[in-house]
Amino acid sequence: MSERAAPYYCPYCGDEDLVPEEGAAVKGEGYPWSCLSCARVFRVKYVGLRSASLSAPSRPTEGNS
Repeated sequence: MSERAAPYYCPYCGDEDLVPEEGAAVKGEGYPWSCLSCARVFRVKYVGLRSASLSAPSRPTEGNS
């Protein structure tokens, strides 16, 4: 698996004009990406998969329960 997976959208403004931020890589923390639209630099990191054996978190219900 590649260490650099390209994001499709900026998480801040939603624009697609992203370029890799070269020279700022930190092993294990993902590569930074620069949004040319809003001028923010961000990292995207894959954490892992949630276990299927865990039950879904309980959601609050409306009304008095």
